[in-house]
Amino acid sequence: MPVIQDAIQIRPPRASDGYEIHQLIASSPPLDLNSLYSYYLLSDHFGDSCVVAESQGRVVGFLSAYRIPQRPKTLFVWQVVVNRALRGQRIAWHMLEELLDRYPLHEVDRVEATVNPSNAASRALFERLAIVRGTTIEEESFLDASAFGPAGNHESEILLRIALSATNS
Repeated sequence: MPVIQDAIQIRPPRASDGYEIHQLIASSPPLDLNSLYSYYLLSDHFGDSCVVAESQGRVVGFLSAYRIPQRPKTLFVWQVVVNRALRGQRIAWHMLEELLDRYPLHEVDRVEATVNPSNAASRALFERLAIVRGTTIEEESFLDASAFGPAGNHESEILLRIALSATNS
């Protein structure tokens, strides 16, 4: 279990983390809050592709991801969240690195994620990944804001695609 600054541990989630993950996301708008049950399922069923950052026994970060069934060499990063008080310490980056270290390049050679146009922190995380891996980001529209209903309270989602090595881009 890697330890980063201030004794923050990066580890796979446990089913028992579901409630704390739900609360962390609930306190981090504008992230979409899914059902409490979904965070229990992610932690239990997808623990191999999700990551928790823990400090003093508390969940302070969460990254959910899964391998796309139709394209198992593609890892889709769904949500990334870090406790507001700990942002700016590269915890999201450490969680992403730890997750990618679990998969040899022959198993996972691409990362995809959707990002709202105003989410500069997430965009910066994936731009850094592309730079570190010596590749570029391909992007395309994934869901228009209108797909979320007429209320207009959700931005469009832009799909980012990053090859994990320059030879795959």
